[in-house]
Amino acid sequence: MSLFAELRRRKVIRVALAYLAGAWLLIQVAETLLPVYGFGDAAIRAMVAVLVIGFIPAVLVSWLFQRTSSGLKKQSDLDASDSAKTSAIKSDEDIVLAVLPFDNLSNDPETQYFSDGVSEEIIQRLSRGADLKLIGRTSSFQFRDERKAEAAAALKCSHVLDGSIRRAETRVRISAHLVEAASATTLWSDRYDRSLEDIFAVQDEISERIAEALHRAFSSFSTENIEPDVYDLYLRASLKSYAPEELRTNIGLLKVATQRAPNFAEAFARLAYSRAWLRFYEPFARRASSALQVESDADEALARDAQNADALLARLFVIAPFGRFNEAWKALDRVRQAPVMGDGRKYIGWFLRHFGFVQESLGEDEQAYRADPLDPMCANIVGLSRQAAGLFEEAVPVFEDLVQRIPDMSFPFTNLLRAKALLGDWRGIDELLELAKDRPLREFADGLSFIRAKRDPVPANIDKWRTEFIERVKATGCVDVSKLVYAAHLGLTNEAFDAAETACLGPVGGDNDVMGPDAYRTSMLFQVGLPEIRQDPRFVRLCARLGLVEFWIASDKWPDCVNEVPYDFRAECEKATGISKDDFGY
Repeated sequence: MSLFAELRRRKVIRVALAYLAGAWLLIQVAETLLPVYGFGDAAIRAMVAVLVIGFIPAVLVSWLFQRTSSGLKKQSDLDASDSAKTSAIKSDEDIVLAVLPFDNLSNDPETQYFSDGVSEEIIQRLSRGADLKLIGRTSSFQFRDERKAEAAAALKCSHVLDGSIRRAETRVRISAHLVEAASATTLWSDRYDRSLEDIFAVQDEISERIAEALHRAFSSFSTENIEPDVYDLYLRASLKSYAPEELRTNIGLLKVATQRAPNFAEAFARLAYSRAWLRFYEPFARRASSALQVESDADEALARDAQNADALLARLFVIAPFGRFNEAWKALDRVRQAPVMGDGRKYIGWFLRHFGFVQESLGEDEQAYRADPLDPMCANIVGLSRQAAGLFEEAVPVFEDLVQRIPDMSFPFTNLLRAKALLGDWRGIDELLELAKDRPLREFADGLSFIRAKRDPVPANIDKWRTEFIERVKATGCVDVSKLVYAAHLGLTNEAFDAAETACLGPVGGDNDVMGPDAYRTSMLFQVGLPEIRQDPRFVRLCARLGLVEFWIASDKWPDCVNEVPYDFRAECEKATGISKDDFGY
């Protein structure tokens, strides 16, 4: 910076000009009044000399100090503070914000859900209304009370928003402060004393101030004000475990909330999303009517907020696992365009694998995992994505951590079994199979037979697996595509395609139907570590029945395996265009 620019920055030139103007005015007044009172020219000359001598200290003081609203401050101290604040706003890549759970200072500890809910809503508003990278709710909310001091280092974030909430009857006091982590500099703080009816406006104001402090624009998307007790119902219905019992309870709360506040877009969206998740655990015979409820609630939300990610994701969830890929792609694209984080981002990569886009899926899942590294579902999904891409050694630590942290979660345990089996870690497999005797694996129990056959692939075990596979297909009349992949991997490629030709590829509405969110989905067809089924040209006929060939040709978006198989994949797809799609039926 040039000397002149520095003089201007420190306001030295302004002070010097003001001093000279003031001195000239004093001299003019002195020349007029001093002779009247008997003072001669000597007094005027003395005044001029004093003013000239005083000019130097005045300029020095203006160089060294600045006047602020809190008094006179050293310029060096202000420069250090400005440097700390500026360092917090270096570039888009440097800024990562964690919104911690606000402390509940209310007399009733049961109102913690309210404090958490307000913090969560601020995360959603910032993710939608400002161009910021945010740490996900699940990870941020691991740091409460004395653990808050660990948050910045553990989450690798540059900034932390923290605060407290005191709720009393119809009033709420919210204190919040934004801190730059590296220097512990407070960039912004404020306190809000408002009526509960103004809670949406307060959340928007806090979000806007944070965006301003980080040099970002902010746009609000809030719906109209909601009665406090209705907003309470909405906050209480925040999903935690996704267990069927929790989902049913939350649906009941949200039904009341939407009845009492028919313009509450966020409540309709959360209701649709909760219903969509519960639907994964319902018998297939009931799913058609459940889908209508989901779509109705999602439509109500989207009519008021066209970019609500929960509503968009709910509509995507109810599209059949196969047969409607063109429709699913359009729905997925709407989710990807929605300016929000959380569950809307979490499942993008998961859906991409169903189309055969394994590498693109990995990129999306890694990004979602970095944003919410302590979210069990994010971790499980990124582990699956790494496993699908053949990165078994990178997937295993993620699953091992989940098994240790959340022993009752069945997803990572089964995924760890499969990853270790494909790695050939037989010692680890034996240890896990011993533990599996006492674990409720629910819909994943069938996968154990494949892992045991993979563990000891002697002819007797492979024959046993073949017999059980064929008998099950004959008994049920249907087969999940994951079983076809396992069969081909065990050397039973002909048996896999024979079963596919004769069996229904989806559920039949009976007790043997596969349940859960992964049931009858197509992502297993594209696992890098399970290539056998794709190496046979009959694979394309199978994909045609599932509706994938129709999508690939119509969109000109081809799966990763297009150049990895020993035949002309595109030519085979063209030949298969006349094959009828299977109707999923539910």
